[in-house]
Amino acid sequence: MMIKAISKYKMLVIAALLTMLIQVGATLWQPSYMKSILSVMANTSLSTAGKIDKISHYGVALLVIAVIGLLGSVLNTITAAKIAQVISADLREMTFRKIQTFSYADIEKFKSANLVVRMTNDINQIQMLMMMVFQILIRVPLLFVGAFILSIITLPQLWWIIVVMVVLIVIVTGLSMRSMGPHFSAFQKLMDRINAIARDNLRGARVVKSFVQEKNQTKKFDKESDELLGHNLAVGYIFSTMIPTFTIISQLAIFGAIMFVSTFITKSPSTAQDQLGGIMSFMQYMMQIMFAIIMGGMMSMFASRGFVSMGRIREVLDVKTSMHYDTVADEDLDGSIEFDQVSFAYPNDETPTLKNISFKIASGQMVGIVGATGAGKSTLAQLIPRLFDPTEGTVKVGGKDIRHVSQGTLKKTISIVLQKAILFSGTIAGNLKQGKADANAADMDRAAKIAQAAEFIDRLPERYDATVEERGNNFSGGQKQRLSITRGIIKQPKVLILDDSTSALDARSEKLVQEAFNRELSATTTIIIAQKISSVVHADKILVLDAGKLVATGTHKELVASSEVYRQIYATQKAKED
Repeated sequence: MMIKAISKYKMLVIAALLTMLIQVGATLWQPSYMKSILSVMANTSLSTAGKIDKISHYGVALLVIAVIGLLGSVLNTITAAKIAQVISADLREMTFRKIQTFSYADIEKFKSANLVVRMTNDINQIQMLMMMVFQILIRVPLLFVGAFILSIITLPQLWWIIVVMVVLIVIVTGLSMRSMGPHFSAFQKLMDRINAIARDNLRGARVVKSFVQEKNQTKKFDKESDELLGHNLAVGYIFSTMIPTFTIISQLAIFGAIMFVSTFITKSPSTAQDQLGGIMSFMQYMMQIMFAIIMGGMMSMFASRGFVSMGRIREVLDVKTSMHYDTVADEDLDGSIEFDQVSFAYPNDETPTLKNISFKIASGQMVGIVGATGAGKSTLAQLIPRLFDPTEGTVKVGGKDIRHVSQGTLKKTISIVLQKAILFSGTIAGNLKQGKADANAADMDRAAKIAQAAEFIDRLPERYDATVEERGNNFSGGQKQRLSITRGIIKQPKVLILDDSTSALDARSEKLVQEAFNRELSATTTIIIAQKISSVVHADKILVLDAGKLVATGTHKELVASSEVYRQIYATQKAKED
């Protein structure tokens, strides 16, 4: 996944690596000049003027190297940041496009809150990881190897001090990483849970306040937040012991190096000039080695979060969607529908929601679906536009198995208006054009009049350009339902499914909508799922569901005479009306 994403930006990657090499080279080059300066100062055979001349020469060289290193560092930061930004943007777009291919079952597998966290927090973690890779993680081994080799070349007799320091620091780093690993792994899961609690609380703010559940919601949030705090504190405590430990190890190594060099000078005064010049370079190389190990360890621990996030994004991108469409040409289908021994069970649900359902609907018919709550009415309706695939049996539209028609054919043939009216932020026109992308004012007017939405749209100064706030909060429940119906009928589908989508309408508005359907959509196959039998009493055919089974089919009069289940529902509702 990452190799494919990085390969698009080869020139940026090459630039980042080259500027990193310049930066590392300048860093490793500087101690050798410090050695030369100290050697000149310790050289008793040179005159003062000669010493000043040589020191000035080395000083200018050091300044030039520092400037080169600074330029390399600045350019490396710029290129690394750009690589991190473009790769994270690509991954975010890839993830979003992949999610758009998910079926309802796939989305239920991950949960919407989890997918939001993956597209935001996890992508941000990967962005930080990419920044570290091209700015620090690749630089660290180069700096370590270079400083290690040059330190041994500078004072070969002290090689063992370097090895001991490296071993001790690596052991401390390894133990620390092992301790912190589980905490980093827990971060993202806790972020998922906190995000879900916050989202549910904000969406259900009215329910929370109505039932005075603020304290309970706060306790629930605090519990997850405190657990996240515990993991953060644990990581902080480990860090608080790491840095002092590294400092003690490096200071002991420097102390040992100075002690042994002083011994060498005492035993061999003739080598004092080289030893004194070398000890400063040696100490600088030691510090570079320690810095490389510390930075490598710290960045590796932070990078572990990035790798966890990378795995979570890969899970999304590698999903084989549970629903595939045949790559065939779009075609025109009529509005006939047939269910042949259809059964359906939701993922991870052992009990089927629908069982062996068979029926036929002729093109242009109005069909009602009724039944008690949980009978499977909405599930049956969602199988027609292929929001789910049946576990067993076949669903046909226009005489064709919907699993063997193109997605374009299915979408232009069928519209579904869901039970919960969902509007997106933007404008009324923007929401209606989700039903038909090229809809013009005439299309909107026609659909709005049928859905009885023109009644309130015409009162708005901006009409179709009126603002729709988040989740349509600036409209009433009935207005949102009428806008949803408008969106569903604007493309003039062959099959229109209304999943209890007039429940928020008053009796007058619902009657006007039904009359408009009968008048304007007589050629459209209309399926109405309703809790109220009065909504489907004039349908050509009514399907009665009970516990996932189709128990009766017929007109209202036929069902009142022949179906006990229908008769009970009708009698109950009629008694309430009376």
